[in-house]
Amino acid sequence: MNDILSFASDYMEGAHPAILNRLLETNMEKTPGYGFDAYSEAAREKIRNACQAPEADVFFLVGGTQTNATVIDALLQSFQGVIAARTGHISSHEAGAIESGGHKVLELEHEDGKITAGQIARCVDAWHQDANRDHMVMPGMVYISQPTEYGTIYSLEELEAISSVCRRSDIPLYMDGARLAYALACPANDVSLPGIARLCDAFYIGGTKCGALFGEAVVFPRHDTVPHFFTIVKQHGALLAKGRIAGIQFDTLFTDGLYYEIGRNAINAADRIRAALEKKGYRLAFQTPTNQIFVMLDEKQRRDLSDKVEMGFWENTDDGHTIMRIATSWATKSEDAERLISCL
Repeated sequence: MNDILSFASDYMEGAHPAILNRLLETNMEKTPGYGFDAYSEAAREKIRNACQAPEADVFFLVGGTQTNATVIDALLQSFQGVIAARTGHISSHEAGAIESGGHKVLELEHEDGKITAGQIARCVDAWHQDANRDHMVMPGMVYISQPTEYGTIYSLEELEAISSVCRRSDIPLYMDGARLAYALACPANDVSLPGIARLCDAFYIGGTKCGALFGEAVVFPRHDTVPHFFTIVKQHGALLAKGRIAGIQFDTLFTDGLYYEIGRNAINAADRIRAALEKKGYRLAFQTPTNQIFVMLDEKQRRDLSDKVEMGFWENTDDGHTIMRIATSWATKSEDAERLISCL
């Protein structure tokens, strides 16, 4: 075993013990496949209740990239593209999965990972006002994530403005919630699950990065938003035959507030590390209130710290520095956070 501290990502551990216990308890049961089991239905109902969306359609998919590719393909016509921040996950870290599926990502410049309602309106209006629009990719939906790729969060006011533009333009709004537990647990956050369900046409509740072994829960707040979505999921290779494995995980995460509780551990650890970095004179690349910390390091700092702590590479800057990411998770131990702080 490597003794080096690992803060490279928030999916390095397996799963929350409560999930493993439930999987072990039910291991030898025989249930229907493909999510038609009682555990999956119980999870769906708990998610509907948490979102205050009693008519919502809920599906369990295997991972984030499969989820984004499947939902975006299902919501778009063949001649349409998806608006996203240039730094959005589908733009930068999914190996062209959306383009591989036949849809262009229409990138907008960002501020701290976020795009604005005004930018979206201008993008849509520019297409409608272009005399050559029939030769161009039509903006067909908007993709955002909560938190963003930079660890920042959209406020309720920002989300309401974006949703208003999307509805006025008759294009769906889709939120990537891979790290949603960490946004919901953040003290700076004022966006709830019911708020997301009210303002988005589709979103997913992340499991892979938020305490599950794997899996994401896709929510369409309005029933039959995408007819035959189950079949589309199978076409994209994102359907689990042993669907109850995902169902049990989300049933557990949405029992007794566990999904909210595990997010708080990550935020508390990140806040302590952030404060220590600033106190010791390190420069943060972005002000992020969630579980991702982006620190600007010169070559000596990067080399010295990397000998003791595994971090995620983010980008090289023009002034010769490197931005590295420190990510806490639901499983981050208090003593590991203190060990990292002592390495600074």
